[in-house]
Formats: sequence, structure tokens, C-alpha cells
Amino acid sequence: QVQLVESGGGLVQAGGSLRLSCAASGRTFNNYAMGWFRQAPGKEREFVAAINRSGGSTYYPDSVKGRFTISRDNAKNTVYLQMNSLKPEDTAVYYCAAARAVMIQSIMTISTQYNYWGRGTQVTVSS
Repeated sequence: QVQLVESGGGLVQAGGSLRLSCAASGRTFNNYAMGWFRQAPGKEREFVAAINRSGGSTYYPDSVKGRFTISRDNAKNTVYLQMNSLKPEDTAVYYCAAARAVMIQSIMTISTQYNYWGRGTQVTVSS
């Protein structure tokens, strides 16, 4: 069982930056690939970023590539999402997720691949 708690959301002006954190419980954090998703009102949940167990591989959709950076600190059981050059269309609730991964290089980009989810943190970008 893994519990995930996101933090760091808030209100920011367009062009600004935010850093989200996701703290995970348990002693097997490095057995999980991690990801960030977001969901805006009236829209489906959208993949934002993923990172493998070691932190050596990451993946982003075109919508955030070059602006967002996912990273993890396995010693602190924490995954981060650095968001720069924020746009109003980035406004959403951001969720952290964990996926059991047998292979260390695995990257998960689909929500159904994830086993555990946090409750989310609101990010609002004003124009």
C-alpha cells in the first residue's frame, strides 16, 4: 500500500512557475514508476509527466515538454514537478500517481497503468 500526498499548488500569473511535490509513504518507493496527471473542469484526466524507478528516464507530452520537469528523490520518497512558463490552460487539479514496475526502465503514460493516486492539488494560472 502506498499513500501519496501532493503539495505546492496555488495561484500564479501566466509566465510564472510552481513546484509541486508528492510525498509517498512506505519503504518501497523506488519500486514504483511515478507520474503526474491533471484534470481541468469538464475535461478528462490528462497525462503530464512520468519518471522511471531510478529517475534516469522521463517522458512528457508535447503540451508541457520544455516547460515542465519531473524528478524524484528516492531517499526522501518524493517526486517533484517543476512547472515553468505557466499558461492559463495549465489550470487544473494535479494528481500524483504510483505504478508498480518490475522493470527499472519502465515509464507509464496511461492512467490505468497506475495503482495509487493522491488526492490532488489545485493549480490556477491567471492571464
